[in-house]
Order: sequence, then structure tokens, then C-alpha cells
Amino acid sequence: MNRFKVGLLLAALTALFLTAGYLVGGQQGMMIAFGMALATNAFAYWNGDKMVLRMYGAKEVDRAAAPEFYGIIEQLVARAHLPMPRVYVIDSPQPNAFATGRDPEHAAVAASTGLLQMLTAREIAGVMGHELTHVRNRDTLIMTITATIAGAIGMLANFAFFFGGARDSEGRRPLGGFGTILVMLLAPLAATLVQLAISRTREYGADAGGAEISGDPLALASALQKIEHAAHQVPNAEAQANPATAHLFIINPLAGEGADNLFSTHPDTANRIARLQTMAREHGAPAGESATTHRQGPWDTPASGMPPARRRGPWG
Repeated sequence: MNRFKVGLLLAALTALFLTAGYLVGGQQGMMIAFGMALATNAFAYWNGDKMVLRMYGAKEVDRAAAPEFYGIIEQLVARAHLPMPRVYVIDSPQPNAFATGRDPEHAAVAASTGLLQMLTAREIAGVMGHELTHVRNRDTLIMTITATIAGAIGMLANFAFFFGGARDSEGRRPLGGFGTILVMLLAPLAATLVQLAISRTREYGADAGGAEISGDPLALASALQKIEHAAHQVPNAEAQANPATAHLFIINPLAGEGADNLFSTHPDTANRIARLQTMAREHGAPAGESATTHRQGPWDTPASGMPPARRRGPWG
């Protein structure tokens, strides 16, 4: 169902681009703007992972540097039948995580020190399962395509602002001057809304996949609740300086975000938690069991049992 929705939204975005391109710049202007947007986003596609990781000061870690965290990722990729991604830690008190990379063979996952300190091993597994689902579903590719089309629409709007839009054989604009202004103002807005809708749809899909890979929907629900609460209390200076990267994170890192409205990059966290709780019930979780109730799983060792709610540090 999520794939069907994304397909429809991509089709709508493409139709919007073609319509705006014809009305604003004609066929030639449309192709020029599309070529410029494609070149810009192609660079971001091939180099975006390095740019984002550098932007947040992410440090790559291995099994020796972060044995518990790295071990969780190893178990998750084995369960998901994925190649081992590069693993990074971000020195930030705000608990959060993201995945990047153009495909599973060139993927990277990153978690903040705040997340590794605040969450239990089960909750970390749920979060990183979510991020690995983004990798498995090639969400980076999908978002690159939407960014390409949305960027092209923005360029067409700029073209309309400076050159007044396309004219017919008699020198008239198809929609007149007022129509050109409407295209200039409304087309980028509509493209942004479709882009955000695709982003939100991918988050729901990644939640379902993360619960499947980790085998613990309630642990992911608990993690989302903790991260959501902390994100409102602990600022993320890097994210605030680069708001265009907010959609990458499992929870919107920008202060004040939370409502499931038109301009949110993420679905409402309460809705996401409710879906995960429903998934848990469908898979036989007791009705009274909460997300913090211990359940034996691959993230618990028989000798130690459930990890403590507060951990010694980001490396376990």
C-alpha cells in the first residue's frame, strides 16, 4: 500500500512538473530547467552521504570502538539479508539516528551519542532496524527523484518570475499574467507538499520494516516516544542550521515540530506508535504489555538479561 501511495505521489509530482513547465517555459524551458535540476541532484545522489555525515561531524566506528552498537547492526543486517553498512556515531546530546547512501552496497547508518546513552539495546535495535529498512527500500533513491522533480519545479517558478512565462504563436501567455503568477507561487508549494507526503509515507513503511527486522514493534514504539520527548527538550544545532536534512532522521530534530500537518517532514509520532502497537497485538503481544516490558530477544544475553534503561556511555 505504501508503494502504491508513493507511486501515485510521484506520478502527481511528475504531472505537476510537466504542466508547470509547459505553462511557464514551454517545452524548451522545461527541458533546460529539468536538466539543471537533474545535474544538481545527481551530484547530491553520488556525494550526498559524505556531505551529510561531514555536516554532522559523524565519526565512523568499528567493532573495537563500539562493540555493542556495532554488534546490534551486525545482527540486524543478518536478519534483513543486507550488506554491512558503514556505522557512524554523532556526538550530539539529542537522541536521533538516520541512514544515508545511494543503495544497500553504499549505505551508512548513524546514531547520536544521546540515543546510545538513553535507549536500551532493544530500543536501539528497533531504531536501527527502521534505518536499515530505509536502506533496503532504497528510500534515498526515491527521495532523490522527488527532490529532482521538486527542484525543477522551483527553477521553473524562478524562470516565470524573471521572464514572464511561455507565450503562444500570437505572443499571448496561455493563462495570462495572473495565471503565470499563480503558477510561480503555487507550483513550488504543491511540489513541496507532495515531497513531504512521500517522506511521511516512507517513515510509516520504515517503522513497519524496523519492527519486522528487530522482531519487537513495542521496543521501537518506546524508542520513538523517548526520542520525540527528548527532541523537544534538547536542541540540535546542526539540524537547525541545515533544516533541509530534517527528513533524514527517525524523528524530526527541529524544535517545535510534531504535529502531523501539511508541512511536517514526519508523521505524528502518536500515530506511528499506535500503528506499532497494533502490529504487536496482531503478532500476539499480550494486551497489557507495554513497550518497556521485557521480552527475550536477540538483543538480550541470557547472562545479563534486559539492558538497563540508562547506559554507561555510547559504546555500551
